[in-house]
Amino acid sequence: MNDETEQFRRAEVARINAEAAERTALEVRHGQVWNTAQLQADFIAESFAAPFIIVRRKSDGQRGTLTFQHSPRFYWGFEVL
Repeated sequence: MNDETEQFRRAEVARINAEAAERTALEVRHGQVWNTAQLQADFIAESFAAPFIIVRRKSDGQRGTLTFQHSPRFYWGFEVL
């Protein structure tokens, strides 16, 4: 199967993880940030394609995406699909 987004995603993973930031810095850049436990409380994870995750927000069922960094693992930038 050919993933047309793979090259872009690999570049983004490398960029994000090279700049891996602590939570406070991510909040300054992106607003709300979730750790894994908070993500599980607020969203249902549907699929991963690093550095993105497709989620469904529990509060209203809205489907969207988040971006994440590997370590420390934080998620940010909820965008409605």
